Amino acid sequence: MSKVRIFALGGLDEDGKNMYVVQNNEDIFVLECGMKYPESEQLGVEMIIPDFKFLKENKDKIRAVFITHGHDDVMAALPNLLREIPDLPLYMAPLTALIFERRAKKLGLKEYKLHRIQRNAEFKIGKTNIRTFGTTQSIADGFGVSILTEDGYVIYSSEFIVDYDTKNEAFKMDISHVTEMANKGVLALMCESVGATRDGHSAPYHRITPLIEHYFEDADGRMFITLFNQNIYRVIEVIELANKYNRKIFIYDTELRNLMADMAKLDYYHIPAGLEVTQSSFTNEMDNVLVIVAGTGSSIFKKVHRIATKEDDLIELRKSDTVIVASPAVPGTEREEASMEDDLYKEAGRVLTVDAKRTFTMHASMEDLKMLIYLLKPKYYIPVKGEYRQLIANANIALNMGYNADKIIVMDNGLVACINDGKLEDNFDSVDVDNVLVDGNEKLDESGMILKDRELLSTDGAIIIGIVINHKTKEIIGGPDVQSRGVIYLKDADYIVKQVADMMEKTILEAVEQKRYDNMSCRSEAREKISRYILRETGKRPMILPAIVEINI
Repeated sequence: MSKVRIFALGGLDEDGKNMYVVQNNEDIFVLECGMKYPESEQLGVEMIIPDFKFLKENKDKIRAVFITHGHDDVMAALPNLLREIPDLPLYMAPLTALIFERRAKKLGLKEYKLHRIQRNAEFKIGKTNIRTFGTTQSIADGFGVSILTEDGYVIYSSEFIVDYDTKNEAFKMDISHVTEMANKGVLALMCESVGATRDGHSAPYHRITPLIEHYFEDADGRMFITLFNQNIYRVIEVIELANKYNRKIFIYDTELRNLMADMAKLDYYHIPAGLEVTQSSFTNEMDNVLVIVAGTGSSIFKKVHRIATKEDDLIELRKSDTVIVASPAVPGTEREEASMEDDLYKEAGRVLTVDAKRTFTMHASMEDLKMLIYLLKPKYYIPVKGEYRQLIANANIALNMGYNADKIIVMDNGLVACINDGKLEDNFDSVDVDNVLVDGNEKLDESGMILKDRELLSTDGAIIIGIVINHKTKEIIGGPDVQSRGVIYLKDADYIVKQVADMMEKTILEAVEQKRYDNMSCRSEAREKISRYILRETGKRPMILPAIVEINI
């Protein structure tokens, strides 16, 4: 009897934090290990990553972790995972491997099992046949993954677009591999959903050149352009434009310089000789230069904001400068982007924003998705990677192509689709999932709890109840004293304060009388009683902090 289980630990009904699991009988294959950016109200949070509880409990069954490309939303949480399960077998293409190794070195990770694989390859992991197929996306060396089960392939598309004009081999999609897999039968196709609401193909609207070339033609002074450093496809477009219009380029981002060095090392792309100005030779007095200001997430907006407010050590804007903003805000960074743009208008001569509606991100649009479904003809179609509206839009594409609703599987994180002997079970299993909030510390559990406490304090406040007792006799000799911060105005709620104090005192007296007094147990019991009371009276869930101080008299 064959048994296939497919589910997500992250990436469904959200933007980022992608992590999918395919379990073929007893063998577990993990697809991606990403992060997402926090919302503005999640104070002190650096990133949000998946909960690895299931993987830790089943670590002996994990046969591979595939990272399909070098973006943060699919690989940034990998160091965190390796700290908890160090000996996982990792599979990546060469460029992604270089990115990971640099990051691992920076974070002090020294021992890991890294396998470099090609974008279009066939190999075995244990008893399972694996195929990879190259995809066209915004970073080089992207690929999809196919896992052969007894009932056909389970295919994960990763990010992709269909672009027949792509000439660089590191970015090409291999359609022949896709059609070959279709001939052997596809049990399930897991397709990305980010662009599922857009009509037509993503190509050629993913290209930025037609939108910005005329700025190069009429710009007299220096030019600046903001780009995400992981969008290598767009970076190459900009470099080629600078070369065409005889402008030197200066890459103002260490990570992007490293990425372009990786591209050259792998012979994927070489910056034209003599075009690049090194950081050591760049000066603010240079005129005929294009400065590529790059970064990830909100870091790029903070960097440009420093330049605009004259706080940067290297660059100061002039009124003759032309600034092109070609890095649209991603979820969680809207505030930083707006603040950056506002300050740019004060300092630069021209500020131009690339219209996001006229240039598509390099994710599959409707016709791209239709093509893959048409070629692969999967038995079951599973929309992944996207917010819920995007998952539904993706499901509707398959529905409009003639798939019955019972062949389309739309899930939430943690919901498990079980396919036994090639047939989807009616009842879905589930695994525990949660968001893990990280503030840069290595100890995830503690950091996660601390950050959740911060969030709680910022919304519902805290109530502190202090009481002093005799250590020997357990007699109350001081208090209770009740302090509220951000919950209620004490002068308007005397009855609540009195009730909270009485509950604290009564908890201790009852425990002493029943000869079961323990400091920690009493605090826990009081916290629970007071929490329920405060919720009932105010509708809030503040942090309750009982403190029992025992002194010797």
